Amino acid sequence: MSLKVAIVGRPNVGKSTLFNRLAGKKLAIVDDRPGVTRDRRYARGLLGDIDLTLIDTAGFEDVSDESLESRMRRQTELAVEEADLILFVIDAREGIVPLDRIFADLVRKRDKPTLLIGNKAEGKAGDVGLAEAVRLGFGDPIALSAEHGEGMADLYAAVLPFEPEDESDDDEAGKPIMVAIMGRPNAGKSTLVNRLLGEDRMLTGPEAGITRDSISVDFEWDGRPVRLVDTAGMRRKARVQEKLEKLSVADTIRALTFAEVVVLMMDEANAFDTQDLQLADLVEREGRALVYCISKWDRVDDGKERLAELREEADRLLPQLKGSPLIALSAQTGRGVDRLMPAVFEAHRQWSAKVKTRDLNDWLALAVQRHPPPAVDGRRIKPKYMTQTKARPPTFVLFANRASQMPDHYKRYLINSLRESFDLPGVPMRLTVKSGANPFAEGPGPEKTAPRRHRKAEAAEAREDKPRKPKVATKRVTGLKPGSGKKSGSTVLVGKRARTGARAVSRSGRIRTAPKGSGKR
Repeated sequence: MSLKVAIVGRPNVGKSTLFNRLAGKKLAIVDDRPGVTRDRRYARGLLGDIDLTLIDTAGFEDVSDESLESRMRRQTELAVEEADLILFVIDAREGIVPLDRIFADLVRKRDKPTLLIGNKAEGKAGDVGLAEAVRLGFGDPIALSAEHGEGMADLYAAVLPFEPEDESDDDEAGKPIMVAIMGRPNAGKSTLVNRLLGEDRMLTGPEAGITRDSISVDFEWDGRPVRLVDTAGMRRKARVQEKLEKLSVADTIRALTFAEVVVLMMDEANAFDTQDLQLADLVEREGRALVYCISKWDRVDDGKERLAELREEADRLLPQLKGSPLIALSAQTGRGVDRLMPAVFEAHRQWSAKVKTRDLNDWLALAVQRHPPPAVDGRRIKPKYMTQTKARPPTFVLFANRASQMPDHYKRYLINSLRESFDLPGVPMRLTVKSGANPFAEGPGPEKTAPRRHRKAEAAEAREDKPRKPKVATKRVTGLKPGSGKKSGSTVLVGKRARTGARAVSRSGRIRTAPKGSGKR
């Protein structure tokens, strides 16, 4: 069983930096300006051998009206109520300020175990602030530097007495379905999460861009574990100029890569705008299941006609995701929310589908018979065999001759036919076309033994191409006179290609040839 720890304090004292240090990764957005963190953020952490459930909170503000800062304060108070141990963080360099004393009184009334942390205490610049922190009444502060990792051993020694006893965790019996809720700013994403959870878990309001971090929340729907991820709104890339908004967009894209199903929230008034289409195309390229969600449906008078228009517009503008479920709801009133999660589970089931190889090849034969592949350069492409290599998303491999020349439009025909035949509407698919290696083709590759008739033909061609030496003609000379140096009847070689003429001089000297052009003797 892990120890639930809430990291609290006034703005810009290093709470998110300490949260990232204990989590072992950069999860929370960190910036020099105060007030970056707004929602409660949970993560699993480790301090030595102590398992922690970390809660990062917004900076405490002493306001109690209906402003955004007041709503952030209520989130911090909920985190204090939920935690088993409180890490009260102060800035050791600045020392104690009035806001620290106000927040210390609020924490003291909760009667929770509290450790005082003096952050930014590297060097000697924080010695005076650490000495002043004793006045808060939480004992001697723990000096550390969350940015550089100094003082973590002292923090471990202070947290160790609060470690709970080991108990078996039966909560993680089934792996939750990862569902990311994306969309443009002020589309109603956080309001939908609060409606599904039945509590005010996320900060909401009329202001656009309230959510900055991607916040994950675990809950159950009909006994099935689900992990919802509320993300920051994404504007067009040309409008994203500030560093903080760029970090929020990067955090949203990271949440998309870990999601299994994406719920794309769109305002009913301007659904399927350019930014919505780009987000949907990004989801398809990442290979995630997609569910369209039209929010603020309580403003629509003729819902049936408007819904038909939106379905036709979705299929026309996003043909690569044709058939994706479209749910219209109002997160503010709860109208239509009960239809969202069944659509998410169905999209996840189709996204995880596996098709038998035999059924695939039976379908392939019918699809090719109905629409044969086109002939490229006068030679027809012949699909031979097909199989599914993996799911999530469904990925298929098609073996055919001349695979590199198969047109893209024929691949789209095969994918659309797959979706229609196996009831997988809107599921992103991957189709790879390969061709078997030709053992007689030139080029590098594994050496293979050719048939015997081919080896004989190759040897014959090699002999014909080999250059031959010129043959030298020979002539037997007889009847030599006895006075010569050789016996009569001996054989003498006479070459035709002598330097001086057409014939070489014999050994006896009797047979001679003159140079070319001269007469016989």
